[in-house]
Amino acid sequence: MKIQLSEHFTYKKLIKFTIPTIIMMIFTSIYGVVDGIFVSNCVGSDAFAAVNLIMPILMIFGTIGFMIGTGGSALVSKTIGEGDKKKANKYFSMLIYLLVITGMVLTIVGLVFIEPMSKLLGADESMLKDCITYGRTIIIFLVVFVLQNCFQSFLIVAEKPTFGLIVSIVTGVTNMILDFLFMYVFRMGVFGAALATGISQLIGGVIPLVYFICNKNGTLKLVKAKFEWKAIFQSCVNGSSEMLTNLSMSLVNMLYNMQLMKYAGADGVVAYGIIMYVGFIFAGTYLGYSIGTAPIIGYHYGAGNTEELKNLLKKSLKLIAITSLVMTGLAEILSRVLASIFVSYNVELLNMTTKAIRLFSISFIISGFNMFASSFFTALNNGVVSAAISFLRTLVFQVVMIFILPAILGLDGIWLAVVFAEILSLIVSSIFLIKNRKKYQYA
Repeated sequence: MKIQLSEHFTYKKLIKFTIPTIIMMIFTSIYGVVDGIFVSNCVGSDAFAAVNLIMPILMIFGTIGFMIGTGGSALVSKTIGEGDKKKANKYFSMLIYLLVITGMVLTIVGLVFIEPMSKLLGADESMLKDCITYGRTIIIFLVVFVLQNCFQSFLIVAEKPTFGLIVSIVTGVTNMILDFLFMYVFRMGVFGAALATGISQLIGGVIPLVYFICNKNGTLKLVKAKFEWKAIFQSCVNGSSEMLTNLSMSLVNMLYNMQLMKYAGADGVVAYGIIMYVGFIFAGTYLGYSIGTAPIIGYHYGAGNTEELKNLLKKSLKLIAITSLVMTGLAEILSRVLASIFVSYNVELLNMTTKAIRLFSISFIISGFNMFASSFFTALNNGVVSAAISFLRTLVFQVVMIFILPAILGLDGIWLAVVFAEILSLIVSSIFLIKNRKKYQYA
């Protein structure tokens, strides 16, 4: 039976409603990892380092999709909760049109400036060609990439999380098959990896677009809409935390790479790239749950149902607490296995990466609470608090730790930087949740 946003959510319903999005985010992370596995094993560690060096720039370009998706879905969910589906569809359509136009502009910018940006990041002669090849190929598909990111949230608002999961699986399987063909069979190198990713993003962006164009009777559909700058501004503010998270992560990744080049050379960049791939898979659980619950929270906030807000917050914190213990334990146990998938051919690099994963994974016991707290305030249409949590968590605290801890602990300090940043962020998240409990009546 279909679960609707307006229902009372038991643990069973909450898990059932969010599990497609959780699986979708994990699967999306896994097929992203496949690129890294093929590049590392078929092309070599230098090419793998080049891909990881340019990746933060590509993610910065893609952040607009996360911002519009999360911020816009919060506004649309709230509007549906208030009983105005017509206005909700206009907001939804307007934001999709805005995203397409913005994506086109950013595509041109990216194609023109990818080479100087690669040099600015420190790409040497051995990396520069691969950075440019991978970057330009991915940027050609930027419009569908940002649409794919955006539709992940709006398919949940449309009460179609399972459809979103199916699209994600089709997209992921396509990427994996094309990676194998382009890189292992046809030996197309870094270009093959980028092309496989781009084609899979095309599928992930176009299928939901066609659905919303053809869907005439569902919760959400594309209609004629004019740009309403107040609604656009509100959506951007609501989603600014998610944009800041992705933007900050990209900037912080650059700093990590610079510090690692100083303390461990190219091997350090490779090890960090592997940590990021592993981290994406484990964090996908928290991110999927946060994205999956946001429209529910937004709906009940718009409907003024404070009892359900209390219910959702209480159950969510308990579920995240249990999950965090499981996730941390798995990461610690599987650290060497995960590292060996990428660099089994180099024992020294394998040992470095295994230790790095073990230290970094301690953060998983805390990060889920911080991700949910930021998403919770986004769903409440409080973009300022959400952005503050994200800004401090993903940028300020990490930047400080990246420079302080290595001076004290050496290379281990770089791997532990995120752990200390998450601890500080948890304090901030707790303060905001306590401070705003009377305003929103969720506790």
